[in-house]
Amino acid sequence: MTAVIAAASLSKWYGNVLGLNDVTLEIEDGITGLLGPNGAGKSTFMKLITGQMKPNIGTVTVRGRKVWNNPELFQGIGFCPEQDVFYEDVTGWEFLTGLLRFYGYAGTEIRDRAARALDIVGLTADKDRLIRGYSRGMRQRIKFAQAVAHDPSILILDEPLSGLDPLGKRKLIRLIKGFRDQGRTVLVSSHVLPEIEALTSRIVLIHQGKILAQGDIPYVRELIEAHPHQISVRSSDPRALAARFVGDPSIQKMTFGPDGRTLVVETHKRDEFFGRLTGVVLEAGIEVDEISSPDDNLQSVFEYLVGK
Repeated sequence: MTAVIAAASLSKWYGNVLGLNDVTLEIEDGITGLLGPNGAGKSTFMKLITGQMKPNIGTVTVRGRKVWNNPELFQGIGFCPEQDVFYEDVTGWEFLTGLLRFYGYAGTEIRDRAARALDIVGLTADKDRLIRGYSRGMRQRIKFAQAVAHDPSILILDEPLSGLDPLGKRKLIRLIKGFRDQGRTVLVSSHVLPEIEALTSRIVLIHQGKILAQGDIPYVRELIEAHPHQISVRSSDPRALAARFVGDPSIQKMTFGPDGRTLVVETHKRDEFFGRLTGVVLEAGIEVDEISSPDDNLQSVFEYLVGK
């Protein structure tokens, strides 16, 4: 497939801080997930793609045309930033219609496009409220609305699911997939693997400004399985629970949390542990309050890859 977005030896630094380091990458039609912890370089890469910053070294092109200082390209690109940058004392309607004027629309077309974008994100009933009164989820949705209001063929979405409740996330994931089904190109960033799994199997792993790996979700899962998972189980009797797992070959290490109620397990075989945990809890009559794993966040995966 022909690359829609292409970066070649791309680097960007801020004084002595290196934001992006010699990145060469091609992004095709469909949805591509850009995964990395905070400060990995995701936002820097997206700002270079959208022409907000000039690279220090290398080039970035959209459909074969250089992005920097090429405003004609921006009509076809929609950008949803991670950070909130609003005029707080305008309404959602005023925010959208004002931005649409910058794209050269006027009159009825502005109103039609703004109404359609608000309907897409479910904010029609709140269009006349000041943005300063919007909840975190509403602010995310109005940012998405402005990214799609001018009907772009390329969407650049920086942590678009952040701050949304589970229902809001499901709705936005469905919208993003809908844009893909219309033949558009979507680049979406996140630091949470399940969010990207819900959107696409095509991913790029980025850390400290460098591309660590790229491929499909099964490949990333293999990377995850290669390092020990840390699982926390808060229960009525963590010591009795630990005793049941002594000598279990799937477990490398067990410790107790500072609250006295949490057992922390490290294992290379997470599925085996979870499979046995259910039976142990029922057999021993132990009440489990919470099971959590920081490995839902990609930070641990990146730490493992960097340390290899």
